[in-house]
Amino acid sequence: MTGLRSYSDPCGIARALDQVGERWALLVVRELLLGPKRFTDLRAGLPNASPNVLSQRLRELEDSGAIQRRQLPPPAGSTVYELTAWGRELQPVIDALARWGSRSPQLPPGDLSPDALMIALQTTFDPAAAMGLTGRFEIRIDDDRFSVQVARQRLTVGRAHVEGADATITASAAALRQVIFGGRSLARAKQADAEISAGKYRGPLHGIPYGVKDLLDTKDIPTTYGAEPFRNRVPAADSAVVRRLDDAGAVLLAKLSLGALALNDIWFGGQTMNPWLLEEGASGSSAGPGAATAAALVAFSIGSETGGSIVSPAMRCGVTGLRPTFGRVPRTGAMTLCWSLDKLGPMTRSVEDAMLVLQAITGPDAGDASSVPSRLDFDASAPVAGLKIGYIAPWMKENPATDVDRAAIETMKKLMMELKEVTLPDWPYSSLMPVLFAEGAASFEQLALDNQLGSLKVQVKDAWPNLFRQARFLSAVDFVQADRLRRKVALEMARIFREVDVLIVPSLRDEQLTITNFTGHPSLTLRAGFVEVSEARSDWAPDPANPLPKFNPPRRVPHGITLLGGLFDDGLIGQVGLALEQAFGVVGERPAGF
Repeated sequence: MTGLRSYSDPCGIARALDQVGERWALLVVRELLLGPKRFTDLRAGLPNASPNVLSQRLRELEDSGAIQRRQLPPPAGSTVYELTAWGRELQPVIDALARWGSRSPQLPPGDLSPDALMIALQTTFDPAAAMGLTGRFEIRIDDDRFSVQVARQRLTVGRAHVEGADATITASAAALRQVIFGGRSLARAKQADAEISAGKYRGPLHGIPYGVKDLLDTKDIPTTYGAEPFRNRVPAADSAVVRRLDDAGAVLLAKLSLGALALNDIWFGGQTMNPWLLEEGASGSSAGPGAATAAALVAFSIGSETGGSIVSPAMRCGVTGLRPTFGRVPRTGAMTLCWSLDKLGPMTRSVEDAMLVLQAITGPDAGDASSVPSRLDFDASAPVAGLKIGYIAPWMKENPATDVDRAAIETMKKLMMELKEVTLPDWPYSSLMPVLFAEGAASFEQLALDNQLGSLKVQVKDAWPNLFRQARFLSAVDFVQADRLRRKVALEMARIFREVDVLIVPSLRDEQLTITNFTGHPSLTLRAGFVEVSEARSDWAPDPANPLPKFNPPRRVPHGITLLGGLFDDGLIGQVGLALEQAFGVVGERPAGF
């Protein structure tokens, strides 16, 4: 290669190093192993190589015959670099170097490019650990699509879309690297096995795999809030809830998607879908926890709620969602949307599982001034006969209530609970919402000041960017009046819970979601039956330009009811929920294919 230093040694090794021994040369080859790339794509994969150095290496490799330039046909028309047949013969060399280097005790800082991550996946594949797994998979990292095939005790990767893939994984390169190579989950699982074998049993969550909504901090693992401005955010410490679950012996398996900044089910990687009906979103914002729990990808998950973000995906995905009393579970290390409204709670496949998880995460933490000491009084064997159950009659007769909701009331009667009609004043409960909008806009004010709201994936009128901008026009008078109404509503709820022990409400009734989130009362949503839908459901306002899919015949999907309790009566609604779950007899059914 003209102009390059040479070893002046006729040995084949020295002659090979004359061709690819210069700094960055082999890494350029690595970036081209899975297919051709433009210069800008090579720069993205090798960010520490200056443009001048990268250009020089490309010229040298082209002179050596290892790579070639090619003009793409219209409409692209751009120039790409690709390996020649001789250059592709370097693949086993790269693979062997990767395997050798991965055992080095020194790990320099920095990120892996998507191509480097896929090659690392291929070269470190352990057939014994795969335990007979075979299949065709697609991995999506930003705009890149990679095919992964596991067969005959080998894993091979390529750059391609996989039609009819057995599974599709969408993640950032940093997050996927942590899942594959971080070792945290595997090390925790091995530790749990060893402890249990040695008789050191930590409790019912010991060794159980779980996932958390991607707004809970996890040490050295990306926590992105589902939003573009935070996609490379890596916390230095675990959140309080993750620490407590670790102490309980649970094994963190995954970070789970949420709608960007805790709104609905679309994040920077796309839309999280409902395992029961893959043509519709999972609802949000705890979309990932709802979908992953329903699909049995995790045994349980942790979601969050400010205005319906546990209840709604629990309904859509047919799981149990427990929104605890405000202040019971500390939010230290969790994304703040609204200081006076945010709550963290379990999403599970049964009521008793939800209570077990809640027990593990209950209690104050110094990092959350709103968290308070509390007891969780839950007795799975306690009788429910004689408990007073309130309901608001007009709500049970109108949408979104269904025959499933009304049948639940009849089931309560059969269980000898006492049904009592209660009422709420006819107030404009939506007038509480300025508190949520003002707190949310204040929490993410810097995004507005730095002009980053425009980077969020969804920009429709009912998405955060526009709502946060509008909130800057709220007056102090608006906020104070909403706060005064909040106090009056809290007093009305206190009155109701002096009359009854538990309330049953249609889960997605707007008034109940607003009222109870603003008053901090606990909520338990559980599957009660099934309904049929003829159109996909969505959290977003209708868009005539993008109509939702319609179904003929209609599709069968789960439907749940919601129980409300007095403040810190989380255990009581669990007790009632468990009795109803056993009576309904529908909790065991799973979505097809999962």
